[in-house]
Amino acid sequence: MTGNSLDQHLQRYAQRTTGMRASAIRALFSVANRPEVVSLAGGMPFLNSLPLEALAVDAAQLVGEEGLVALQYGSGQGILRLREQICQVMSLEGIDAHPDDVVVTVGSQMALDLTTRIFIDPGEVILAEAPSYVGALSTFSSYQASVVHVAMDDGGLIPEALVAAIAAVQASGRRIKLLYTIPNYHNPAGVTMAAERRPVVAQICRDAGILVLEDNPYGLLGFDDKVHRALRADDADNVIYLGSFSKTFAPGLRVGWVLAPHAVREKLVLANEAATLNPPVFNQMMISRYLETYDWQSQIKAYQHTYAERRDTMLAALQQMMPAGTTWTHPTGGFYVWVTLPEGFDTAAMLPRAVTNRIAYVPGNAFYADGLGSRQMRLSFCFPTPERIVEGVRRLSDVIDAELDVMRTFGAHSPRPVGGPRSPSNDTL
Repeated sequence: MTGNSLDQHLQRYAQRTTGMRASAIRALFSVANRPEVVSLAGGMPFLNSLPLEALAVDAAQLVGEEGLVALQYGSGQGILRLREQICQVMSLEGIDAHPDDVVVTVGSQMALDLTTRIFIDPGEVILAEAPSYVGALSTFSSYQASVVHVAMDDGGLIPEALVAAIAAVQASGRRIKLLYTIPNYHNPAGVTMAAERRPVVAQICRDAGILVLEDNPYGLLGFDDKVHRALRADDADNVIYLGSFSKTFAPGLRVGWVLAPHAVREKLVLANEAATLNPPVFNQMMISRYLETYDWQSQIKAYQHTYAERRDTMLAALQQMMPAGTTWTHPTGGFYVWVTLPEGFDTAAMLPRAVTNRIAYVPGNAFYADGLGSRQMRLSFCFPTPERIVEGVRRLSDVIDAELDVMRTFGAHSPRPVGGPRSPSNDTL
């Protein structure tokens, strides 16, 4: 394609395409899926513990017995039986919901897209934790939202930082529409919002006229049998809740949901129909059968045990192998550990050396909208076996040692960029 024809194509694109950016995680998949590479990058559930043979029989029976329904078009809101079951699942987190207010989506990523679509005009502000989920940042950027980060610590989102961020944005004359938060076992930070902060955060947003977008895919995957009370449980009018079966059952079925105030529900259904007509009926019926037929809560406990063991393995390996000055979070659930390297490191610049050394991670700057995160990385412990986790951390430590040698030898004149924008301190993730 010539330069002129390329320019002509670029001129045809909608302005919002300038906000689209490739996912740092997706870009790693082709490398991370090589068998010789230990991937601590992707947050893939460990599906081996699922009753796969029995599920195969269920899938065949579903087609044989109810194929005329399962393979047909369906409702843009999702099938009623699954919405009723979703309400039962959410009740574990203290949520009292009606199926009419649930909208089934093609994964919670679609729920993020629909919610952003119906609320955000270009230039409007979404507040998001620092760091924040890369998929959410990509969605917000594609709708030309302006993301303003709010600091976290080991207790999650800091209410005082939220108040300060709201005041600063309002002083600049911009309009804040949403606060996006992952309160439980945060992706990527691994921290959980303290119970006493939750009503405070909700009240701050109510007072400021800001909707709360509560994204909770990991809420049932705590390692201490504790289920945290959802923000939505105490604020039905100002919290939009996003859930997913991708982490507690199977991501390949792509079934998530939105629980929204009744007035918002209708707009979400219309947006869902415009995007997909309806979420796949077969996938919904498979999950509905699973919830009816299997002891799904025991399956979640099996996941919890598996992930807790792998979390322990990763933390022990980090303790043994990381250089002085490195810090990391200590998650009590979920999939991720957030690592901060000493001053001078740039984890994005270090990634090619890591891939050469057959280890993959996600650089921290992928989780910020403002260029921070240069010293951070996200490590995932959910998918690799404990043995692979230990080997992965060992390879990672070799890469970090090699980078340290370069910095000691060349200092500021290193042939690879180091440093970059200063990242938050360990006090604010």
